[in-house]
Amino acid sequence: MITVLGSINVDIVLKTSQLPAPGETVLCPRYETVAGGKGANQALAAARAGGNVALVGCVGRDGFAEIALHDLRAAGVDLSAVRETASPTACAACMVDDTGENAIVVASGANLDTRAEQLSDALLPFGGMLVLQMEIPHPENWAAIERARSRKVRTILSVAPAAPVPSEYLDQVDFILVNELEGRAIAEASGIKDITRDALPKALADRHGATCILTLGGEGVIAAEPNREWKISALSVDNLVDTTGAGDAFAGCLAAELYRGAEFEEALRFAVTGAGLSCSGLGAQPSYADRPAIQAGMSSLP
Repeated sequence: MITVLGSINVDIVLKTSQLPAPGETVLCPRYETVAGGKGANQALAAARAGGNVALVGCVGRDGFAEIALHDLRAAGVDLSAVRETASPTACAACMVDDTGENAIVVASGANLDTRAEQLSDALLPFGGMLVLQMEIPHPENWAAIERARSRKVRTILSVAPAAPVPSEYLDQVDFILVNELEGRAIAEASGIKDITRDALPKALADRHGATCILTLGGEGVIAAEPNREWKISALSVDNLVDTTGAGDAFAGCLAAELYRGAEFEEALRFAVTGAGLSCSGLGAQPSYADRPAIQAGMSSLP
């Protein structure tokens, strides 16, 4: 089982010609309301990629909750550990410009009520996989990492949004997933300074004994273990619409493929393809591809 502990949002997506500068108002003709949140995104991506997935998190007792959970339920994600709380369902304002770049502000709401104690033993079976991000209270992630470690469950920590992570917990995870900003944040907290971008994964892998994966958007990914490195080019996307949620698509696809027992390089190629395909539609979850589409897309990788 792949268990995702994390955030559940509704995204209000605004397609605009340009992202506003500070103090600037920009008009757009319409908006779309779609499901989102890093935890929910990663759970849906993993499920569509063929994984047996459970999501653990919180939503409010409001109309946004059904929007947030609808696609997950349709994909067969186990939602039995999703709690309703008195806080409102989290909401994100996602502005997307004509180049596909985005700016996002999240009102955390019920995500702040998420607790590691929602992880029952059944959701952390021996040989399972736990996927975490940084949109719930950080101490809950640290507690979940310790639980997973004690139960021989592999852990993927997506350090997004960027935040320092205590070294004692990085030492316990199996996979560290970062973009450049996130990688530099945890490198600094780990005492790693004055390092080039491409050297970040190896430095973090050496320091913490984990596999570190650095996502580079249109340049692909660089990954490293203490004794080995990989570089995978990105999928060429002819119709780039929106990069929102591409990193979550990568995380979910990676978890699904690793749990299936794929070789690490093959799992990276699968995840890069899933992330690339997600950029061809507006919003995160509506654009996530299923397993056959990802497998077909892998033939277009460089």
